[in-house]
Amino acid sequence: MKPNRFFYTLIVIAIFQSCGLYKNKNTMKYKFDFQTQYSGFYLTSDNGKIALTPGALEWPKEESEGRLIQAKNTLIVKTGSYGHIRGEMAFLNMKREEIDYDKYDHIVEAGLDVHTGEIQILDCPNSHVEFKKRIKPGIYGVRVYSSGLKTSDFSEQEGDDRYLIEIWPDSTTKWNVLKQYSGY
Repeated sequence: MKPNRFFYTLIVIAIFQSCGLYKNKNTMKYKFDFQTQYSGFYLTSDNGKIALTPGALEWPKEESEGRLIQAKNTLIVKTGSYGHIRGEMAFLNMKREEIDYDKYDHIVEAGLDVHTGEIQILDCPNSHVEFKKRIKPGIYGVRVYSSGLKTSDFSEQEGDDRYLIEIWPDSTTKWNVLKQYSGY
């Protein structure tokens, strides 16, 4: 009995899937659009309970200039705009290796312990939950892409800065700037 074309097609699809060529199909993306202050917002797993208690935060110069401050169970994302923040959060199966560096002004990554099983975006300084999603508890890699930073004016609430936040399961919480913005 001779296999037909349908059988070969199934084999080819199975091979492509096993090679990871369809991994991004499982990416879940969510848009966010909210108001914040002080040119920043929080990405946290515990409502910022530990990191945002008085005296708990240190602002290391390197991390501050890197536009991402890492604290226990919290990442503080420094923005270009003082008020209006727009972007997208993407949950990936694995770390994306290919990056279009020309598309973004700044790229930084770190890790986040999501032991509670819920990841949240909080505004600054009120810590209102602007976004939340249930995920499997564990350590996650987080990469923040910033674009349109040169359009931001600290004296204005509006800018055209945008943010893409990618999150994937990982085992490290290493902080690393992949592309440094030096516009201001």
